[in-house]
Amino acid sequence: MAHLRSRRRLALAVPVALSLTASLGFLPGAAAAAPLTTATSAAASPAAGVELAYVVNTKTDRHTIDSVKRAIARADGTVVVTYDKIGVIVVHSANPDFGKQLRAVRGVQSAGATRTAPLTAAGTTDEGAAQYLTKAQAAKVAARSTASGEEPLEADQWDLRAIGADKAAKINPGSRNVTVAVIDTGVDDTHPDLAPNFSATQSANCVGGKADTSYGAWRPANADHYHGTHVAGEIAAARNGIGVAGVAPNVKVAGIKVADPVSELFYPESVVCAFVFAADHGVEVTNNSYYVDPWLYNCMDDPDQRAIVDAVNRAQLYAQRKGTLNLASAGNSNDDLDSHALADDSSPDDSTAVPRTVDPHECFDVPTQLPGVVTVSATGVASTKSYYSSYGDGVIDIAAPGGDKFQIPDTPSKNGRILSTMPNNEYAFLQGTSMASPHAAGVAALLKSAHPSATPAKLQALLKAQADNPGCPADPYDGDGDGVVDATCVGGKRVNGFYGFGIINALRAVK
Repeated sequence: MAHLRSRRRLALAVPVALSLTASLGFLPGAAAAAPLTTATSAAASPAAGVELAYVVNTKTDRHTIDSVKRAIARADGTVVVTYDKIGVIVVHSANPDFGKQLRAVRGVQSAGATRTAPLTAAGTTDEGAAQYLTKAQAAKVAARSTASGEEPLEADQWDLRAIGADKAAKINPGSRNVTVAVIDTGVDDTHPDLAPNFSATQSANCVGGKADTSYGAWRPANADHYHGTHVAGEIAAARNGIGVAGVAPNVKVAGIKVADPVSELFYPESVVCAFVFAADHGVEVTNNSYYVDPWLYNCMDDPDQRAIVDAVNRAQLYAQRKGTLNLASAGNSNDDLDSHALADDSSPDDSTAVPRTVDPHECFDVPTQLPGVVTVSATGVASTKSYYSSYGDGVIDIAAPGGDKFQIPDTPSKNGRILSTMPNNEYAFLQGTSMASPHAAGVAALLKSAHPSATPAKLQALLKAQADNPGCPADPYDGDGDGVVDATCVGGKRVNGFYGFGIINALRAVK
């Protein structure tokens, strides 16, 4: 699972040409040279006969798209799907010079390979392996929960109480007119906690870049691809007397699978498909607990990585324009996303990684750092930053419970991670910014339920307004308690690099 946020240390117009400034401004204009960085790709050009996937980004007029398609054919490329409204064409080609040739074509604004390894027959952000709840543990938790009238396993859900979601559910559990799409490894909609709220008509399998809406296509490839099912439960597990509860237990949840069934990587063309599909199927909120593979950070001076940023940004901006709010996890590397030098020793993660130093002002975590995306850091039961959570002044928008094994709650299982649904009707604890983002997505769904006409920008403002900010810690931050300062918080009580505008508050959201 190379890109899941749990593993990692998760009126807008589509720009004519993408140019990133130090303040992360996406500016339309003529095709200007990308800003130079010291982090160009060291990956070799693909060998002849090796088929790779590409994104070709063009102007959106029909004449240009048709002309570019002809150029693709001449360069020995095969079109997989064309997203005319955003000018993104997904292509397969075994021509080692395909990207270079297409970048010289009139009307092409960027083009590049979306992977560094050959196409196969087929990353998230949780931190560490899943810890499954045993039958004996479940019985112990249920005895305590049942006594207080909660869901059977709710006594172990310290995260709901931390943000007032248990009390919020009694006031407004969310509207059936609001759907949160989980863009992830797939969702097991047969789970009894998810089945009541699952929206099959807004679900699909986007692996490879083209949506497959056949029944069940959205389900995980196998039980080990549990990430999306866990995330879905955090958002919308029903209060039905079974298992756990979600932050917004009455809203609908959809699954859009983007994880390769073999490698479990989240390639750009799949994510582009997911954003467009969500937007075109009336989804109000998407949760993105991953980074787009194969690059942990995509540097704008590399033509392939630049094309990835361009394509995914066009798709998520399209979703915003259609009324969809996108949330993403900040990552688990304990990286300062406002620094000017970060070590990236994991990219590309689909072939041989080449260690490099990147500037996150010029090399971007996608979709986390894209404009308009709500970036979520993680906290533990003590309402302090989780030891693994990335942070950054001006980058983090809000914080939410993601779990922390060093912050131990007074619960039956004494587990500081997040308990939620798993495939095959099971439950397990996970921690990561992967778990923080869905908590925020659940609160966003509650806000959308209370303010049905709110635009994505308004929803983001509401999310920030209802948050509680503990401010930067008074003492040096030592998340794992080893006596070493692990991170430095910059900012004030209103907004800072650890928590953005603060930790979400579901109760305040419904009031």
